[in-house]
This record gives sequence, C-alpha cells and structure tokens, in this order.
Amino acid sequence: MKRIKIFDTTLRDGEQSPGCSMNLKEKIDVARQLERLNVDVIEAGFAIASQGDFNSIREIANVVKNATIASLSRAVPKDIQTAYEAVKNAKKPRIHTFIATSDIHMTYKLKMKPEEVLAQASAMVKYAKSLCEDIEFSAEDASRSNPEFLYRILEAVIKAGATVVNIPDTVGYTTPDEFYNLIKGIRENVSNIHRAEISVHCHNDLGLAVANSLSAIRAGASQVECTVNGIGERAGNAALEEIVMAIDTRKDFYQMHTNIDTQQIFHTSRLITKVTGNRVQNNKAIVGENAFAHESGIHQHGMLANKGTYEIMTPESVGISKNNLVLGKHSGRHALLERVNALGYQLSPEKLDEIFIEFKQLADKKKVIYDRDIEALIQEKAGEIENAYKLSHFVINSGNTITSTANIMLVKNEENYEAVSHGHGPVDAAFKAIESIIGNRFELEDYTLKAVTEGEDALGEAMVKVKFGEGLWNGYGLSTDVIEASIQAYLNAINKGLHFGELIKSQV
Repeated sequence: MKRIKIFDTTLRDGEQSPGCSMNLKEKIDVARQLERLNVDVIEAGFAIASQGDFNSIREIANVVKNATIASLSRAVPKDIQTAYEAVKNAKKPRIHTFIATSDIHMTYKLKMKPEEVLAQASAMVKYAKSLCEDIEFSAEDASRSNPEFLYRILEAVIKAGATVVNIPDTVGYTTPDEFYNLIKGIRENVSNIHRAEISVHCHNDLGLAVANSLSAIRAGASQVECTVNGIGERAGNAALEEIVMAIDTRKDFYQMHTNIDTQQIFHTSRLITKVTGNRVQNNKAIVGENAFAHESGIHQHGMLANKGTYEIMTPESVGISKNNLVLGKHSGRHALLERVNALGYQLSPEKLDEIFIEFKQLADKKKVIYDRDIEALIQEKAGEIENAYKLSHFVINSGNTITSTANIMLVKNEENYEAVSHGHGPVDAAFKAIESIIGNRFELEDYTLKAVTEGEDALGEAMVKVKFGEGLWNGYGLSTDVIEASIQAYLNAINKGLHFGELIKSQV
C-alpha cells in the first residue's frame, strides 16, 4: 500500500484563524502531541511574521525529535533566511517557500508578469536549497492558475532543488473532479515530477477540502496538508482526522495508509479545543460529541444485534474510551497511572503527582470519576502557567429578585486583594470584581460552559476569550462549581495576557 504523508499546519495556518492564537507553552504542548500522533511534518509557523513566531518555531525545532519541522516563507531572501534560522536546529528541517501563480494574484497582488514570477520562484528555491536540503515550494492559488504555466513553474523549481511541490486550493474554489484532473495533469506534463513529492493543501470554503484532498491522493499526490479539527482561515482547512480515518477505514478503496497513531486523534482534538477555545460542533465527523452516538430506535436495535450495522469504525480506534466508571476516592496513585496510560497520555512523575492531588480533591466532590474527568484534569494542567493572580475565595449572592453581587479575593505575590461588585448575574458580577482588583477593563469576546460528564456532580468546563490591549487570550477553567470554573477561566486568560503579552502575534 502507498503511504500518504501527513503535513500538519495547525500551528501555522490553523493558528491564523481568528481567535486561535496560542502562546509559546501551548505551541510546544501541541507540537509534542502532534509528535505522539506521529505526523510526518509539523509546520510550526511563519518565522518572519513576528519575533514570537520565530521563537516558537525555534523552540519546537529543539524539542521535536521525529517529525520534520517546517517554517513558511515568502519567496524573498529575508523570509527564507529567517525561516532557516528558525528550523536549522531541527533533526529534520524544511523551508517551505511560496509565491502566487494565478493570473488574478500575479496581476493584482504581486504586480508581476508570469515570467518574473517564474524567475523569482526558481531563484528563491535555489537560494533556499543552499541553506537546507529539504525544500517545499507552494504555488499559491494553484487551483485557479493556468495549468500550462503551473507545469512550467513546477518544472523550474524542481530543477532548482525543490523536494516537495505543493498544489494549494488557496481559496477553496475547486471541486474533486477538477482537482483530480489538475494533479493528474501535473504528473503527466511536468517532465521531472518524479524527482519531487506532490503535496496538496485544501481550504474548506465550499465544504470540499477533505473531498478534494482525497481526490488528489487518488490522482497521485503523496502528501496532504491539514489541521486538527479543520481549523484555519475563513472556513478552515482540510481536517486531519477526517482524511486519516477516511484512508484508514476505506483501505479497501484507497489502497493507501498513513503512519498516524489513530488512537491519539481524540486527545489531540481535545487539546486543540482547549488551547484555542474553539469547540467543534456536536455532529463533527470523527471527534464530535455525537460522532458515535445512536439515538434512533432502529439504529440502537441494529447496534445491539451487530455494531457493524451502523458503526463503520469504533470509538476506541480514535482514542475515545468506552470505559465508564473507572476510579473513586479510594483509588491509589498506581491505579491512576494505569488509567492515564490507558487513555494514551504520558506524564512525568512530577505532573502525575499534581494530577493525583487534583484527582483526590475531585473524588471528594464526586461519587464516581469518569475517563473524561481524568482527561479534563490532564488538559487543565497541560496549559498551566505561572499565575500572577490566583483565586483565594469567592462569595456570590444572586437570585431573580436581587442584584447579583460577587465578593472576590485574589492572591498576588502572597498579598490578598479583595473587591465587591454588582453585575447582570453571578458570572458578570464575579468578572467585574476581578477587573476592579486588577485595575483594567477587559472585553469578554466569548464565554462557553459545558458539563464534562453526566450527573448533577459533573465537572463544569468553562472557556472564555478575553480581549485587552492588542491581544485575544483564551482561558480555561474546571470545577464541579460552574461559577468557580468561570472565574478560573477568566483568571487564566488574564494571566496569560500578563505573562505572554510581549509575544502578541500579528496575524498573517
């Protein structure tokens, strides 16, 4: 079977989605999880975009051992040099350079003639090759480019040293049949195409990104560029989990495989949701809440008789545990470690000790602990930073006939700060009290609250997006008390802004 390489651009194209910016620690956590997922290439960022992007790419290049680490760059010397400096310490570095090739982009964006674009592409790939062995070239807006010109520029960049040529559907315009024919045409008309891999990068503006990507691999592409949960600019990118599981589930049709550890898919999806604050819809394929739910009586009857009647893949195959009641207040550290490992996580002894303390505290509040409770604790700890402000205690007075009041005490540098505020409900009052203590007005862009598991004692998972200064910061909180979870999420976002404010990333 032919192997399809998975090029993950969650940290670059995915992060460009509004509200999906990540701080340095979050990017490193994501990169480590992508390595556990076993992706072939991690596009860690756009090095020239900002100092923060450069620093994060360089750090990821230092910590990732197995995957290729790529940085995007425009086809100009300064971009290429900066990209190389960012990835040069990686075990497998790659420079990914691009230039637009469609008539509309060349005329109105680049203001260059086709021959000028061809010459610049060739010269810049040659320059990149002098710095790094592995060079990927992307023909931006390839799906709307003149095929004959596309053949010429691909032939020129391969001759100049490109090891991968990427064919992006930059604006999500093409259809599966058209894209199949474009890739087929490249294979048949680019004389030296056998010297480079063909990659594709599809956007989802018409909801066809995954279909177009799968069509391209049938036509001969051997690398697919995608993001976890399909995040990305506008309508997003091709979703990694959908491409991988389509190939895996329908091996009989595609006669292909990937090296992805599919049992890490759900954990990876949850991590991306947590660090970006962007939830997937309940009916999202593969990783949505309802992806393996069967409510119809006819479906349930069939499932009881034979799961194959309505289930084409198992929840376990993507890392969703079917274990329900797992641990309780009398469970020990070893039992927790076994369950953590069974869920697909690898924790250091120090991190396990921290989780165990949180687990015991939770077990005192809940009758039973579910796998998803444990996962939520792990995800919460994964994003922890050194907090400037910590919650000491809070008191809320609220009702439908009184004005909600919150008394909040925060701790900073071992000093207590207290404030009382009124609001339109307990959460609003609590947030205003926090603002009063810190002395800033923050703009709440988004707020969601969800139960992690069923039951009246379920953990509440709060996510917020808070805007202040030039940054938009995601916050995450977890507690059996939804007000406390909300307060923790708000503080988490504010602390991130205070801690990583100097790393604010300008969107590219």
